[in-house]
Amino acid sequence: MSAVMQMPVGATAENAADELRMLFDRQAARALELRRSTAEERKARIRKLLDLMEKHREDIIAAAAKDCGKPAPEVELTEIYPVVGEAREALRHIDKWMKPRKVGTTLSTFGTKAQIRYEPRGVSLIISPWNYPVTLSFRPLVSAFAAGCPVILKPSEMTPTLSALMKRMIESAYEPEDVAVVEGAADISQRLLALPFDHIFFTGSPKIGRVVMAAAAKNLTSVTLELGGKSPVIVDRDADLDKAARNLSWGKFTNCGQTCIAPDHIYVHEDIADALMDKMQQRIKQTFGQDANTQLQSKDYARIVNHHHHGRVNALLKDAVDKGARIVTGGTSDASQNYLAPTLITDVPKDSQIMEEEIFGPVLPIIRFREIDTPIAEINARPKPLALYYFGRDKDRMEKVISSTSAGGTVVNHVVLHFLHPNLPFGGVNNSGLGNSHGKFGFEAFSHARSVLIDKFSSTHMLFPPYTAGVRRLIHAAIRWLT
Repeated sequence: MSAVMQMPVGATAENAADELRMLFDRQAARALELRRSTAEERKARIRKLLDLMEKHREDIIAAAAKDCGKPAPEVELTEIYPVVGEAREALRHIDKWMKPRKVGTTLSTFGTKAQIRYEPRGVSLIISPWNYPVTLSFRPLVSAFAAGCPVILKPSEMTPTLSALMKRMIESAYEPEDVAVVEGAADISQRLLALPFDHIFFTGSPKIGRVVMAAAAKNLTSVTLELGGKSPVIVDRDADLDKAARNLSWGKFTNCGQTCIAPDHIYVHEDIADALMDKMQQRIKQTFGQDANTQLQSKDYARIVNHHHHGRVNALLKDAVDKGARIVTGGTSDASQNYLAPTLITDVPKDSQIMEEEIFGPVLPIIRFREIDTPIAEINARPKPLALYYFGRDKDRMEKVISSTSAGGTVVNHVVLHFLHPNLPFGGVNNSGLGNSHGKFGFEAFSHARSVLIDKFSSTHMLFPPYTAGVRRLIHAAIRWLT
């Protein structure tokens, strides 16, 4: 089994490809059996995952601390709770989701009955990222189980402790034809993407999302892409600044800013910009420490995942400062710990790299505006974001922002919370993603909505050829009547 799940050192590319193909073929055979799986059988697979999450709770916390210095409460809230919540939501609703949905007949289909059945797409590939390895691996896995699909899961090699733990967890409870974890670097992902999966669920950057979509196109494989981008915030002149500072600081600096829906930059009305920055500085000090040294020692603040990304975020900050940006607070860096303090910057030039690239780190640019049309125009000039956040009390201005822009999701007077709402679709649009997940929407992502029509006493045969004069009169009458 282990030879299938992880390629041994020294294995040739041909051997690796053969092993993956054998695993894929086993799951393809299993997929045919799972088409007829009952709700109870699917629930049993999900209950196993729930049991694993409870049994390995402390292991997950320890592994997350080792890989990226995450504090235990943050792991509970962002890695364990979302998976447990998703599983319990699925267990409550699978029967309803699986039930064929009747649809009404029309005049043209009178004499028939019709329904929509959700059938498993089949063998599915989940490629998950490093920022929330457990949540972004096991949450879609719940959806695949609910839909009745076997899964090959490829976690990120950048969080090796968590990836190895997830592999051990899965192997202890499931047969590889149901779900298998394949570890490895980009070459393993490429070999997996060459296989004719029925569905691919990818979470990562827009750049790699394009690679995934191109590979899927070769086999006409359906995809769900959860990508990212620069999620903007508008803080309007009438916003509750205490609430805004509290929620923005939490949403931005959780996981050291390495969240696909973290606030990327803030547009704040110039009348309240200084007050907001003051309150955010206070909030950062209350949360992580009053000075730079205390913040460095904080047990409530994670680290950037590795040296490469630490250097990347520092380079973005340096470029902005070199071009005239001003550091309001933070900026302290320690490469030995992959540490970068919670950082606010302002007076950021538009041509700085930090205003072009997704930051994915603990640096938050703050940009002043006078008229609400200015941030709306700038948001619309960029690729559509995964999330857009608005803080303000005026419902008309809130509605103007929402109706004048496009984003995967929007939260008003808070951030990130829509990711936890089981009844909302989560996903991007264009550059920030394709398709939706979570709850019923995740079930549908791994399902094919199959139309079924049953003829009872349809009279359409009266319009069949040969097209005699009488048949032609019936056709003309039917067209006039139906249209």
